[in-house]
Amino acid sequence: MTDYTKSLDRAFEQMPDYLTTDVRFSIPEPEVIIEGKTTVLRNFLEITDTINRDPVHVLKYLMRELGTAGKIDGTRAIFQGKFVTQTIQSQISAYVDEFVICSECGRPDTELVRNDRVLMLKCAACGAHRPIRKRRVRTAQSKDAIEEGGVYDVKIIGVGKKGDGFTHVDKYTIYVPKTIKGEIVSVKVNRVSGTLAFAEILERKSQEST
Repeated sequence: MTDYTKSLDRAFEQMPDYLTTDVRFSIPEPEVIIEGKTTVLRNFLEITDTINRDPVHVLKYLMRELGTAGKIDGTRAIFQGKFVTQTIQSQISAYVDEFVICSECGRPDTELVRNDRVLMLKCAACGAHRPIRKRRVRTAQSKDAIEEGGVYDVKIIGVGKKGDGFTHVDKYTIYVPKTIKGEIVSVKVNRVSGTLAFAEILERKSQEST
């Protein structure tokens, strides 16, 4: 056996058993709904499983960046305050960029390891490693008002006397015609009067058991 063949064999032995591809690496779109004064990320564990990271670590990051409290509830994450889907999705993307994607080869085949007291991102695909930089705590807070023209994903919690479904977001009661209790819908607010808001349905998401 030549030296070249021996070197090639050693190289194959040192390769990881499994590598993902950046083409197939697709993070599930966050399923976000607003329930009263809280925001529910329904597929939280599906997301953390896809990016192969500890759910507690991801939750702490999101709480810090959103400037709020939260908890894991089964497969969901629940945050205090009202956050639109785009905000949650943006923070998840930022987490992946910082804690998952290799800055050298762009692959997600990485793991978090500690070197002394320094948290490092180690890539199994190319062997690169880099320290995780410390980030400043953001003070971004959730919006506390329903706006005319705003689009929100909400869960209908009841049906009024006139047959319209309704839900509560912060201090507002939103009425949505042609909806039923337990239904999760995307709505557009057409008019706000005091603490009452009147919306039209844009899309039916799903229906939870009541």
